Amino acid sequence: MSVHPYDVVIIGTGPAGIQAAIHASRRKTRVLMLGRIENSALYTAHIENYAFVPGVTLGADLLRLGVAQAQQFGCEIKAEDVLGLEADDLFRVKLESGTTIASRTLIFSMGVSKQKLNVPGEKELSGRGVSYCVDCDANFYRGAVVTVTGDRSAAVDGALTMLDYASKVYLVTEQLNVSAELLDRLSKSKVERIHSSIKRINGDKIVDSLVLADGQTLATEGVFIELGSKGALELATQVGVQLDTESFKHIAVNQQQATNIPGIFAAGDIVGPPYQMAKAVGEGCTAGIEAATFARKMKKEE
Repeated sequence: MSVHPYDVVIIGTGPAGIQAAIHASRRKTRVLMLGRIENSALYTAHIENYAFVPGVTLGADLLRLGVAQAQQFGCEIKAEDVLGLEADDLFRVKLESGTTIASRTLIFSMGVSKQKLNVPGEKELSGRGVSYCVDCDANFYRGAVVTVTGDRSAAVDGALTMLDYASKVYLVTEQLNVSAELLDRLSKSKVERIHSSIKRINGDKIVDSLVLADGQTLATEGVFIELGSKGALELATQVGVQLDTESFKHIAVNQQQATNIPGIFAAGDIVGPPYQMAKAVGEGCTAGIEAATFARKMKKEE
């Protein structure tokens, strides 16, 4: 646990998060940005419609430049995923390394996309045994045999979480890209890891089995597809952040990028379309300024 809390913790290293980090850091606040730039949707993009940047520019190059700028102004960066959030007098952020840090404010800037397996049966059985959110749907599988698939922190943490609900938990993945601490927790748990991948999801009205790449058929009552790190919506619900009332796919914010929870802000794709870098950068600017202002006010009142 951090003895001295951060003023601003930014979850996400895309254009919104980086711009927020730059503006918050310039206001002499202690800022931490969490995530890996290679997980940003911008990383593999080619940009040719962004003002002041002529020609075609690689998204990865822009992200690296932005991170360097943020560090120049004093922002700290940890290439770690967030596994959980809690709120009391401060916000507590649980990282995949097992560390928990404290912050006066949070900025969500992780994007919205949920990766799919794109295998037969996935679309047809979505919501009928196929889920993309352990935190959202775990309670529906009490006493069941379930499978989690994915190679990063969301999958491992999801499998460990399901041990509190399911009678049996499988983790199907060919490889894992997680911290040593999280891998150690997995190895000491009752989760059964299967070194393979899912090729088909079977079931008539509900999921009843999986066909794996190695040819075996795995009986299961549910499959959680967790292919990346925990998304904004999963984390937001842990601390009571409200979603928009139309799609329930985005975080609701006001013109200051503030959510319904004092001290939590959001910017970028997770607050809604258009999904453009220009919009994300503008919202990140506002979120960074507002979060820093909020944190400075808190420190004066402490």
